[in-house]
Amino acid sequence: MNEFRFENEFERKEKTITKDKPKQRLIPLYNVVLLDDNDHTYEYVIEMLTHIFGHSEQKAFRMAREVDSTGRVIVDTTWLERAEHKRDQIHGYGADWRIPRCQGSMSAVIEPVEDEGE
Repeated sequence: MNEFRFENEFERKEKTITKDKPKQRLIPLYNVVLLDDNDHTYEYVIEMLTHIFGHSEQKAFRMAREVDSTGRVIVDTTWLERAEHKRDQIHGYGADWRIPRCQGSMSAVIEPVEDEGE
């Protein structure tokens, strides 16, 4: 009789544990946004995006065209620390040697991803 009771108590505890499982919290996401300027070539942008983010040349070209036409493009969506690191890598990438007047890297900002439910 004790064995039967023990099994029932164990089963009950097991059910309680699975019922009371805490909900998963999602990590807030951030966009890394590349900003346009007139001091960098498409080749520079493609090179930078393939090097820093591992984007294909085709994807990097589409992003270069978008930043050129709209003034900005989201190049990555990730958690905050990685977004800050990627932004800093963009800022530290250096000047475009193809354009003599180019004085430094492109600019980027990070922005929180808006929840679709808001």
